[in-house]
Amino acid sequence: MKADFYTEVYNIVKEIPEGNVVTYGQLAKLARRPQCSRMVGQAMFNAPRELNLPCHRVVNSQGRLAPNWTEQRELLEKEGIAFKKNGCVDLKKHIWAEILPII
Repeated sequence: MKADFYTEVYNIVKEIPEGNVVTYGQLAKLARRPQCSRMVGQAMFNAPRELNLPCHRVVNSQGRLAPNWTEQRELLEKEGIAFKKNGCVDLKKHIWAEILPII
């Protein structure tokens, strides 16, 4: 069951376009498990490298980055992602708009 959920999350993550971000909660809703945002975090942490997923495009609901992953900000900045003064991604500018009607 957990493996199926992880696979569903990975399939969604690989569709996130460059220059866009998605929150853990939004991914959980898209994977039809809206109460499982923490499990999305676990899926991201355990994502197999060989899948080459754009995991850096997943942030928390305030736009905060993953703890202890210093490269995440650099990867997002290379894609043109803007950050607010508090260090959070500017979600109003960069949330993956195509998914908003779905969730």
